[in-house]
Amino acid sequence: MASFEPFWGDFAVTTSPPKIPGTTPFDEVQARKGYALNKMCYSFNSAENRAEFVKDEEAYMRKYGLNAEQAAAIRSRQVLALLAAGGNVYYLAKFAGIFGLDVQDIGAQQTGMSKPEFQAKLRAAAGR
Repeated sequence: MASFEPFWGDFAVTTSPPKIPGTTPFDEVQARKGYALNKMCYSFNSAENRAEFVKDEEAYMRKYGLNAEQAAAIRSRQVLALLAAGGNVYYLAKFAGIFGLDVQDIGAQQTGMSKPEFQAKLRAAAGR
């Protein structure tokens, strides 16, 4: 397997990102762990695939080879469990869209806030 040296612009990254309590950074380990989950969520770009998932979630998860942790996270609809199972928020947004949710709904769930509270926090952070 080829070695990969991550970089930022012209500078090699030689340190790990800082740990942020309560978060699951999406790094190369999580990317490998979540490959099947993210591949399945990416498939939801297609209306046909979304309909197939809604018709039989268990069969659809088996089709993509989700492991027990990933399948349990999908069943729970809990964003933090999906992230811990290797989910990438951009792909998970496609999953959430099946249920009429958007990225702000996901952010609210991650922070334990209601969506209006989360939106107010975003506006405050943006100075609006």
